[in-house]
Amino acid sequence: MGNIEDSAQPVATESVWQRPGFAAYIGTTAFSGMALAMQQLLYSWLLIGVLLLPADQVGLLQALVGVPGILLMLMGGASADLRDPREMLIWIYLLAPVLPLSLILAQQSGWLGVASVTAWGVGMGIVQSYSMPGQQAILNRISGPAIQAGVTTATAIGFIVQVIGLMLAGQMDVIGIAPVLFFQAATLVLAGLVMFRIPAVPHSTPASAAANFGIARRMRRTSQDIVAGIAATRQHVVIWQVLWVNFVSSIFNAGSFLTVFPFIVKRVFMGDAWTLALLMAVFFAGAAVSNFILLRYMPLRTPGRLFLLMQLSRIVVLYLMWIEPDFWLMLVATIGWGLNMGVTTNLARAIVQESAPAEFRGRILSVFAVGMVGSAPIGAILLGYLVETIGTLNALMPAMLVSLGLFLYGYLRSAIWDYQSPVAQT
Repeated sequence: MGNIEDSAQPVATESVWQRPGFAAYIGTTAFSGMALAMQQLLYSWLLIGVLLLPADQVGLLQALVGVPGILLMLMGGASADLRDPREMLIWIYLLAPVLPLSLILAQQSGWLGVASVTAWGVGMGIVQSYSMPGQQAILNRISGPAIQAGVTTATAIGFIVQVIGLMLAGQMDVIGIAPVLFFQAATLVLAGLVMFRIPAVPHSTPASAAANFGIARRMRRTSQDIVAGIAATRQHVVIWQVLWVNFVSSIFNAGSFLTVFPFIVKRVFMGDAWTLALLMAVFFAGAAVSNFILLRYMPLRTPGRLFLLMQLSRIVVLYLMWIEPDFWLMLVATIGWGLNMGVTTNLARAIVQESAPAEFRGRILSVFAVGMVGSAPIGAILLGYLVETIGTLNALMPAMLVSLGLFLYGYLRSAIWDYQSPVAQT
């Protein structure tokens, strides 16, 4: 069995912070990540704690938010390869504040309900889905040969700002919904403004050529590029297998965090929005710590081994929650879950980013991201149903069984265990 020390191989590279535009990239992703972390808590608690909906309805509404983003994420990946993703992200972040500001208007007018909350949630889901591939494509170009360090640094700082966003969102029972939504709008504006400081990056299709495409031709070209991106993903065995492991894992594990976890807080621990915010913040703090630890040993020579071993360690964490522990042990288990998720998310993304051919990178990353986003609607519906039928804590059991199955598949039947990082070999 490999460990972090065995996987490390010293490589002399410049610091990723010396790369032009990297600090600005971290700034814009930090502001946007804070807004989207707030979204994660706000949407769940508005449905569960304010509108008081049952788990099966919450699952359906969480799925509804995720569905539009699947196609849009593939389109975002194609756009990231065909044009400067920086320009695309500037437009997205500067227009997105309309969504939380509209929900403030609905709340102040007495229209806060399932329809208005869902419309806001769908809109923010579209923002996240369309922007994610562009963000990742920019990171590859800015990080250069230090891609593992770039991914790890961006992921770790992303988790830190998620903690800040969650703590702010958790105050909505105290200061009200409107101030929290206004802060969300402000962080999106800042993300767009900081994006101007990132240097423009080259893209595969000249702007003049793209401008000459008619609407029908653009749609046909986008469809062809999406198909080409999926084909390129399938041609790379390790990328395709990592994508599937991550997809199945996200259905039951990320799904458990998004759908089951808030109901554990409300029904088992009788918590409020602040309790949920505290536990989610602890989760993401654990994820940040694990990424900073990983950064110490980057680049890893065999990242796939650690990625698969984390599937096993997750079983222990979920078991501790399943036995209905005291609150202090729930905190410990949540930290462990965050540590685990920080490693698996980082390594899956790093393997894909460092292996993807440059001409297809945006599209391959969008396929990878679709696997994560596309798993959310499936997990939300399935786990919301399980919460109401077999019980809140028992809904964690499928995730434990799936984690064991994924490790066995990855070790026995896939090329992930033996994957050698091309970055660590140089």
